[in-house]
Amino acid sequence: MISAGDFRNGITIELDNNIYQIIEFQHVKPGKGAAFVRTKLKNIKSGGVVEKTFRPTEKCPQARIDRKDMQYLYSDGDLYNFMDTENYEQIALNSDAVGDTLKFVKENEMVKVCSHNGSVFAIEPPLFVELEITETEPGFKGDTATGATKPAVVETGATVYVPLFVNQGDVIKIDTRTGEYLSRV
Repeated sequence: MISAGDFRNGITIELDNNIYQIIEFQHVKPGKGAAFVRTKLKNIKSGGVVEKTFRPTEKCPQARIDRKDMQYLYSDGDLYNFMDTENYEQIALNSDAVGDTLKFVKENEMVKVCSHNGSVFAIEPPLFVELEITETEPGFKGDTATGATKPAVVETGATVYVPLFVNQGDVIKIDTRTGEYLSRV
C-alpha cells in the first residue's frame, strides 16, 4: 500500500479494478480546508487519462509491473513475435498490445515487455536507435541557415523529419519517445 502523500511520477497503483500510472501529481494546501493531492492518472490497459484527487492519508495498493528484456524476432501479419533470451521461450502479441511502439525497432533488437499478473499490456522500445535512411530527397547545397527539415524514410518504414544535409544511406540516431532526429552517426 502506498499513501497519496508518497505519490511520485511513474508509480503504478490499483484503483477501481484498473491499473493506473501516475503521470503528474501536485500537493495542494489551500488557505482554508484540508490539504489534498491532485493527480493525472493514465490507465495502462486502455491508455485513457483521468484526473483524480486524494486526501494525503488515503492509501492505494501499488501495482506490480514486470518488465522483461525480450528480443523482437519478426512480425507475421497481425502478430509480433518476441523471444526471452534466457530460456528461449517465445510469445506472439497482436497489434492491439503492440500499437506503434515498434515503428523504430529492427528485427532481432531488444525491447522491454511490460506485464501485470501475466498479461502483457505494453512494449517499451530502447530510448535511442540508430537506423539507416532508405529514401529521402537530396538536399540543396548551401541551404542550411533556415533550420528546415525534409521527410526521410528509415529502414523500418517509419518517416522521420531530418535536416536538409542528411542524405540517403546515412545512419541517424532517433529518440523513440518523440520520433525526433538527434544526429548523424
